[in-house]
Amino acid sequence: MANKFGLVYADAITDNFPEKVNVKQVTYRNKDGIKMVANLYLPANYSKDKTYAAVVVAHPNGGVKEQVSGLFAQKLAEAGYISLAYDAAYQGGSEGMPRQTDLPANRVEDIHASLDFLLSVDGVDPQRVGALGICGGGGYTLQTAKSDKRIKAVVTISMFNTGRVRRNGFKDADMANIQKRLTAASEAREKFATTGEVEYIGQLLTHRTHFTQEELEKIPAGLYRDGTQYYGDTHYHPNAQSRYTTMSLLGLMTFDAENQADLLNQPLLMMTGDISDTRYMTDDFFKKATGTDDKQLIYIKGANHIETYWKPDFVKEEAKNMLEFFNKKLGA
Repeated sequence: MANKFGLVYADAITDNFPEKVNVKQVTYRNKDGIKMVANLYLPANYSKDKTYAAVVVAHPNGGVKEQVSGLFAQKLAEAGYISLAYDAAYQGGSEGMPRQTDLPANRVEDIHASLDFLLSVDGVDPQRVGALGICGGGGYTLQTAKSDKRIKAVVTISMFNTGRVRRNGFKDADMANIQKRLTAASEAREKFATTGEVEYIGQLLTHRTHFTQEELEKIPAGLYRDGTQYYGDTHYHPNAQSRYTTMSLLGLMTFDAENQADLLNQPLLMMTGDISDTRYMTDDFFKKATGTDDKQLIYIKGANHIETYWKPDFVKEEAKNMLEFFNKKLGA
């Protein structure tokens, strides 16, 4: 990678300098003993003798810390926060086999474990810890915050309720095949148990690929077309994979971030593009989040789902909203 730290987002840190934001790779283990790999962002002039607000940042479903989660972690550090962008277990630089296992229980544990680590960092004030979740990481962050009250404030960007989509299909358009998917997942689990062979949904991205207009037009517009370009071309990272194990559906299809949404009682800010085809997931969770009266829903005008990850004007607006919220709820 051209960037020393492997970062692929715009205006990423290229090296560490005194009196500037610094980033360093850290490792820690979750409760299952899996080694997690993360980037810890420290604000300019960081001192272990000072106290800081801190935020854990969860990446999209197939993403890694070097992409959009790193972008917002850096912006948090630039504003005086200690922030942590991690790779989910079974993905990116973190350990875990089979690769690209995507089980909600694991993803929630990732956030618990990342909070464990973040709270061990010198200077972090345990009363000023927040969580930011992007896309699928948003759904898992909401799920974690329902029970983990070490999280004092929650922000999501383009929240993606992975369980609902894997169960019902995108926009709830494939409910007729729910049992078919569950059967396929069960058979995949049996095959793995008896042969060790892993079946996947989605493709393995082995190299950066520039797509022609003709190729893009074959992909449904919106999330999937934009995502193909983002992950496969413009923000390609070899550790980011859009596939997941078929047997993961056994856990995914019985998960729904909207269930027991009222357990979330922390201050909540949700942002999504007003024309995004995933907006319905943010809208529906927000309505059900009756456990907190301190909640805001902001639509990013003119934004589609993937555009909220990288488009400069949208990122600027989201960062402004995020920092105003965290500054008020946590204090930088």
